[in-house]
Amino acid sequence: MQLLRRGDSGPAVREIRATLRQLGLLPNLPPGSPDGHAFDDEVDQAVRVFQQGRGLITDGIIGTDTARALREAGWSLGDRMLSFTLSVPTTGDDVAMLQERLLELGYNSGRPSGQFDQQTEQALIRFQRDYGMTPDGVCGPETLRALRQLGRKVTGGRPHLLREQERLRRAGPRMRGKRIVIDPGHGGTDRGVEVAGVTEADLMWDLARRLVGRMSATGMEALLSRPENGNPPDTERAQFANDVGADLVVSLHTDASFSPHAQGLATYYFGNGSGTTSNVGEALAGLIQRELLTRTSMLDCRSQTCTWELVRRTRMPTVRVETGYLTHLGDRRKLLDPGFRDIVAEGILVAVKRLYLLGQDDQPTGTFTFNDVLAREYGRDRSQAV
Repeated sequence: MQLLRRGDSGPAVREIRATLRQLGLLPNLPPGSPDGHAFDDEVDQAVRVFQQGRGLITDGIIGTDTARALREAGWSLGDRMLSFTLSVPTTGDDVAMLQERLLELGYNSGRPSGQFDQQTEQALIRFQRDYGMTPDGVCGPETLRALRQLGRKVTGGRPHLLREQERLRRAGPRMRGKRIVIDPGHGGTDRGVEVAGVTEADLMWDLARRLVGRMSATGMEALLSRPENGNPPDTERAQFANDVGADLVVSLHTDASFSPHAQGLATYYFGNGSGTTSNVGEALAGLIQRELLTRTSMLDCRSQTCTWELVRRTRMPTVRVETGYLTHLGDRRKLLDPGFRDIVAEGILVAVKRLYLLGQDDQPTGTFTFNDVLAREYGRDRSQAV
């Protein structure tokens, strides 16, 4: 799609202005007054506020993710019939509201991602069956009335977050048998950030292979989300992780900026700005951030929430790691060093191990090594065998 930014004008900008007014981010016009068609400073500021609240890159530019989020934000529960469609899944804030309501009533619709998927359909069918309605998986007027009339059944926290935390607790401290999807960003004809002949796709593929090797050595089943020369869309990468039943997803990227001074490391996890956050994703992002900062001395750009497609469409905790700015000379020099990429791979591995340790028998940040992880995984079994 065409990017829209400050200084643009036309029918597409007029539509954006109308959506921002509907969301209360631009003041209402007097009755009968036509809306403008210019992407001015007022629109730029409103777009940035919207992006910040939605966990998107706050750049004031209407790209694919921001345009999608604006479309979805225009729907409230009850505006339309909701059902599962395989070819073009229904998405919107109304779907997220439905998912939240089902979860409150004790029906596991999964993470409130705003996408009406098969898990949401099955949860809705169970609700309809339990309350004497036709179990057709369609959220129409009768189902809406029932959803609004019933009180909450689940209290003491958001149920999908509690399930996520309980799955982590039950998984145990060992890495063996756990399944992780490693997602090297871009690929194929999409090379991502490219500076001085260095491409994000190549660097992240190499880093992903180093990480997969270390993960596999611990007994984890480590899977790549794409082939070396492929570039599936994020929706397909997320579906792959869901289909294989991954326990975690780690997506690897580098960043870029018009400013040559922008640098540093950042991690992202799911959070939609309205209280729905992946607690396990937040914990893993924080562990990765701290491990890599300690090991690399990169600038701290913090852990942050986001609603990017891969992160929100996966059913398991997903973290995106921005391993530095290719547009920054210092970061680029580090990323070009194979030894540095080994350090990053070890830091991510250790962070995953520490996530499963849940604080038990842990070590200070930056001191845990790959060999320590291997000893934890295999040493105890050997001693018991003796």
